[in-house]
Amino acid sequence: MKSYTEINAETIDEWVEEGWEWGRPISHEIYEEARTGEWEVVLTPTKPVPKEWFPKMEGAKILGLASGGGQQMPIFAALKAEGTVLDYSDRQLDGERIVAEREGYDIQIVKADMTNPFPFSDETFDMIFHPVANCYIEEVLPVWKECFRVLKKGGILMAGVDIGLNYIFDDDERMLVRKLPYNPLQDEELYKECMEKRDGIQFSHTTEEQIGGLLKAGFRLTDLYEDTNGEGRLHEYHIPSFLAVRAVKE
Repeated sequence: MKSYTEINAETIDEWVEEGWEWGRPISHEIYEEARTGEWEVVLTPTKPVPKEWFPKMEGAKILGLASGGGQQMPIFAALKAEGTVLDYSDRQLDGERIVAEREGYDIQIVKADMTNPFPFSDETFDMIFHPVANCYIEEVLPVWKECFRVLKKGGILMAGVDIGLNYIFDDDERMLVRKLPYNPLQDEELYKECMEKRDGIQFSHTTEEQIGGLLKAGFRLTDLYEDTNGEGRLHEYHIPSFLAVRAVKE
């Protein structure tokens, strides 16, 4: 029987093949603009990450955690960082290979399930970039602990996280139809619905789990901002459903 993370990896492969916006590699033109200093990346659907969040990028060792797709890591490569990307989706990792081969830079590409211990030594990275992805895993704290372990002292974690609102509404975002937590592994009917709709197996997480988990893992939170879905009724009503957070290992 497949694990839920294997199901999610296969589901995301299908989304990418169908043109999923978070699986479309950047163009050569965007890469070249980044080389001249004109660049931006996102952790959440719409708001660019503030430039002041980043360390000196040249020579920085950066882990793109569940950050495949050829969108953020190529930008960091253009800024002369040393990149490693870890993802469980073959198609997302293919996107990384496509851009790296086209632009002629090196990147370490690792296929791995982030619910398992990361295949890296302690204190390897200067920065971890983790766009919204832990909605695809049931337990957040083990991931935060692994992030803390593989970051160098003074290292930075940037993460986009879902705060759960997207799971309580119907597809048109007009009616409250579900209670939290949203966990298909604990609800047979919900699991069946997710499989039929090809949504993958997703999970809601509270702010207590997300931010409290970072603090329990040992991080110091240094900044955060809110973001919306970028489309739909919640977005139109300016209701934030994501947080982007910056945390430091001291």
